[in-house]
Amino acid sequence: MRYFRKLYDWVLHWAYTPYGVPVLFILAFAESSFFPIPPDVLLIALALSLPKKSFKYAAICTAGSVLGGMFGYFIGLEFIDTFGMRILTLYGATEKYEYIRALYMRYDAWAVCIAGFTPIPYKVFTIAAGAFKIDFVVFVLASLAGRAGRFFLVAFLIYRFGPPIKVFIDKYFNILTIAFFVLLVGGFMLIKYLS
Repeated sequence: MRYFRKLYDWVLHWAYTPYGVPVLFILAFAESSFFPIPPDVLLIALALSLPKKSFKYAAICTAGSVLGGMFGYFIGLEFIDTFGMRILTLYGATEKYEYIRALYMRYDAWAVCIAGFTPIPYKVFTIAAGAFKIDFVVFVLASLAGRAGRFFLVAFLIYRFGPPIKVFIDKYFNILTIAFFVLLVGGFMLIKYLS
């Protein structure tokens, strides 16, 4: 745990340097395929420092994350037996590999979208998507929806409520995620029912 705390602090310190924005992009890219610390840490710190730029930071974070997801997909597609399985082992996801396959077979884009939005390690799903040869266009669109939904929600909350929202986000992130997806799925079901 001490290692991850040091890594967390190292990520956070970039918010107080002139390199915060490029590091946000790189961090979002890396986290989608292999890095353990989520980019939300740096996104929140940057957005709190300049709330008017919250949405710009969310866009940068989304772009880096989706491109990183594509790299994770490539790892799964071409290198699952070497690098891919090592990364999955690092995150304790090898025993869930077949379960993730079942999720993809049953829910396709929803599995990617939900993994992109929630605290579930997104990198596990990007690598698995490549390994299971999920339709690449569907994967990218679902990743874009999930990642943008997550990062722009954080940006909106900081823009609207300022520094006090950081404590709220940290404390209730999982509950907020579940509520968002209940509303999202409910909206799609309602549209389907009414059409």
